[in-house]
Amino acid sequence: MELLDIVDQGGMPTGNVKERSKVHRDGDLHRTSHVWIVRDNDKGGIDVLLQKRSRNKDSYPGCYDISSAGHIPAGSDFVESAVRELNEELGIKVSENDLEERGMRMIHYDDIFHGQRFIDNQITKVFRIKMNDLNIETLNLQKEEVESVMWMDLDKCEENVKDNTIKHCIYVEELEMLK
Repeated sequence: MELLDIVDQGGMPTGNVKERSKVHRDGDLHRTSHVWIVRDNDKGGIDVLLQKRSRNKDSYPGCYDISSAGHIPAGSDFVESAVRELNEELGIKVSENDLEERGMRMIHYDDIFHGQRFIDNQITKVFRIKMNDLNIETLNLQKEEVESVMWMDLDKCEENVKDNTIKHCIYVEELEMLK
């Protein structure tokens, strides 16, 4: 059972803790960390690492998404969670100092997945990490979470997201934070 802190508009825990499924059932405000892995490309720009979410995920199954993201367990913080998720989802070990904070975002949506209502109401801290030497063939993907990964030019990714030419759950505003 994954327990999450319910937070106020500033992202501070209120003292209430709830099971993740109930947080999404009720639309409670909670925290997440998003980590975008980037590398320099031969066009003078950057590529972003996209993960394709497992088809069994409770939201956006089979969609392209952030390199690594996750809910922040009760009692944890943004950076600690970001480091943990990179290791769990992709098998990448980094230190907290390797992450470059890019800003905070509020995300809210109300949708249906697998026949169940899913209300997401989150405060997200966005991080970027440059990994020019990352070989995606050697990553240890957490199969319950991640189906596959691929590199994509940031400008091309932004264009694909705007045009919906790939099945995704990526926000253009977040891609802008990576530049």
